[in-house]
Amino acid sequence: KAGGTMSAEVDALTVVNQLRDLAADPLNRRAIVEDQGCLPGLILFFDHPNPQVVYSALLAVRYLAECRANREKLKSELGMMLSLQNVMQKSTSPGETKLLASEIYEILQSAGKEEAEQAEAAAASCRRKAHFFLGSNNKRAKTVVLHIDGLDDSTRRSLCEEALLKIRGVISFTFQMAVKRCVVRIRSDLKAEALGTAINSTKVMKAQQVVKTEDGGELMVPFQEDASVLVEENTDIPDYLPEDESPSQEQDKAVTRVGSVTDGLGWLSTAANFLTRSFYW
Repeated sequence: KAGGTMSAEVDALTVVNQLRDLAADPLNRRAIVEDQGCLPGLILFFDHPNPQVVYSALLAVRYLAECRANREKLKSELGMMLSLQNVMQKSTSPGETKLLASEIYEILQSAGKEEAEQAEAAAASCRRKAHFFLGSNNKRAKTVVLHIDGLDDSTRRSLCEEALLKIRGVISFTFQMAVKRCVVRIRSDLKAEALGTAINSTKVMKAQQVVKTEDGGELMVPFQEDASVLVEENTDIPDYLPEDESPSQEQDKAVTRVGSVTDGLGWLSTAANFLTRSFYW
């Protein structure tokens, strides 16, 4: 019996991770939202006992919400907003999971507003409302842009992911491989130097922080070689997964693309069948 439960959890995690990877590609997002089985399945995953399944399902929806045309459909999907609220309010949800659910909720709440300023204001409001989930010292999340020398291929990217996932306070990240950059969302009380220390510890990559100058340009700021930054490692929260929130038009995404669009949609049908078998029997 226990073996069967574990197998079901592995299947659920496999399916939700595949959906997350498909949703990471903008070309797949409309098809996923329009599919009859995928959104109801993702919503049911929000209540899954495995926190990694919940986080991956949230991240898939976060990707889907990047497409403005999807937001009304996501918002009106039966159970979506209520399930997001449940994740935000559940005492056993990790803080970063609550923060991600809260961001999605605010994005969908603002669906239909065309003005970018209103959408940004909603996101900022969300971060203010969610700060108490992370403790009184964490007023909001912040974004750090890294330029990483040596970020040349998928193997190096995997090394970089592993280094970032070990840091407590990393909420999400996305890669822009063509320009060797990584955009990282972190808690406000985490120093950017911790990211540099973690990446530099791989010995094959070196990180610099990209900052905006007053005239709108960019400046590369190296991290101090001798800076002793204490990096607190994750021990009790689920693996963090990349989040596609960068406004860049860069097509290199935070997760490896799953074949071509045709392959992806074929797999989408398989995933929908799994969800149907799992939840509608």
